[in-house]
Amino acid sequence: EVQLVESGGGSVQAGGSLRLSCAASGFTFDDYAIGWFRQAPGKGQEEISCIGSRDGSTGYETSVKGRFTISINNAKDTVYLQMNGLKPEDTAVYYCAAASGSDHLCRGAMDDYGNWGQGTQVTVSS
Repeated sequence: EVQLVESGGGSVQAGGSLRLSCAASGFTFDDYAIGWFRQAPGKGQEEISCIGSRDGSTGYETSVKGRFTISINNAKDTVYLQMNGLKPEDTAVYYCAAASGSDHLCRGAMDDYGNWGQGTQVTVSS
């Protein structure tokens, strides 16, 4: 069964850090595009970062650039999102999504990836 499993969410104060993980189960990230999305209460999904598993190319949404870092450990089939300098507006449920074809990054919508996890809650207090 193909699954993505996110972990690492939690509650932190503004300025704190968290590292989210997205582990593949039932498949490997051999030629995949992986995206991190978030959805805040009452808002739509927002793709905030993406990475290609073959060459590690990355992309970031403007609001997280310079604060968040996406990376991949191909040996563990796990993608990470290191989040530093967290702000209350980063509060959301965070999801990872994956699709074959690592040359097509930052697809914009979870439906365009086709596979996504259950999400992990990130809460940042002021």
